[in-house]
Amino acid sequence: MQKVVLYTQPQCPPCEIVKKFFRAHEIQFEEINIKNDVESRQFMIDQLASYSTPTVLINDAEVVRGFNLEELAGKLNIVCE
Repeated sequence: MQKVVLYTQPQCPPCEIVKKFFRAHEIQFEEINIKNDVESRQFMIDQLASYSTPTVLINDAEVVRGFNLEELAGKLNIVCE
């Protein structure tokens, strides 16, 4: 099983779409709200070089920055029909 962390914030429609996408494909994920977790927000900026949500970290190694379902599907081996 892959470890998936989704960095989100309130009022982020693309974040909601990514969550629905994960649920539809039965991808388990941890959600981190960067408005509530300042330390994680700083990690996202400093370590992941991402300045927007959604940002997805896969297996502590691969990062998908911004809204890109096609890239997420590829990195998570999801076949979209």
